[in-house]
Amino acid sequence: MLGQLKEPLTEIFPYGKWEPRMDSLAARYAGADPFPHIVLDDFLNPEVLDRVLQEFPGLNDDQWIHYVHVNERKYGRTKRETFSQITGAVVDELNSPRFVAFLMRLTGIKNLFADFSFEGGGLHQSPRGGYLNIHADFTVHPHHRNWQRRVNVLVYLNKDWPDAYGGHLELWDRQMARCVHKVAPLFNRAVIFNTDADSFHGHPEPLQCPEGMSRKSIALYYFTEEASPLVRSTEYRGRPQDGLKKVGIFADKMALRLYDRVKRLTGINDEWVSRTLRSIDTFKRRFRGRS
Repeated sequence: MLGQLKEPLTEIFPYGKWEPRMDSLAARYAGADPFPHIVLDDFLNPEVLDRVLQEFPGLNDDQWIHYVHVNERKYGRTKRETFSQITGAVVDELNSPRFVAFLMRLTGIKNLFADFSFEGGGLHQSPRGGYLNIHADFTVHPHHRNWQRRVNVLVYLNKDWPDAYGGHLELWDRQMARCVHKVAPLFNRAVIFNTDADSFHGHPEPLQCPEGMSRKSIALYYFTEEASPLVRSTEYRGRPQDGLKKVGIFADKMALRLYDRVKRLTGINDEWVSRTLRSIDTFKRRFRGRS
């Protein structure tokens, strides 16, 4: 964890703005279609989030986990010690007891707690061509058998992001018959939603932003401890219009399901696998260069 900030930081999450509205927010959340969720603009202190964006790391280092396969093309950063001081302060606030209490009141889910390992979360970015096929999230933490995943908080960091760039978060009905909502990933917009076994979401169309730009977000996941939760890896689904593409989506999902079982048995994590695959790729390129 990084050292103390060199200067005082103004309030990160404006509790005085959101807490007095809790009754109406909770009602909106519970009644939302296709599953409990809410979209909140101007979510955090904009001055603080500006600094997060200014310090957001590029893709030119080896700290990024490469989530690059048939069902997604994105990059994640989960190690808290690699975050800038400002970014670290923001994720710490969103994992704090007071914010988790806010989430419990908003969602109606008792006994929520944060995942300080940021498994699958942390910082995300996807460059031009990036995408994430429609899916319902893994249901149990890979390294904690009784931790059931319950809530996602996504905070977007994208300024000057016209609709033509794409990357809208799609929320699909539980039968995967239609997209109910599309949410543009605009700066300081948060999407909070229940991660049920059939809370289908994603941004499946390849991004059309210019080269050198990326779709950036902070992703935090919250859990409850349960005696015997349903254990299932990420459930990718094809859309009705995907046609033969569904075959690849299904095959990739099954391969990932096997990988998820290996993770649970061995304790390896995505960072280790990503680093290993990068090393293999580097070796192959060097070998080809010598031949």
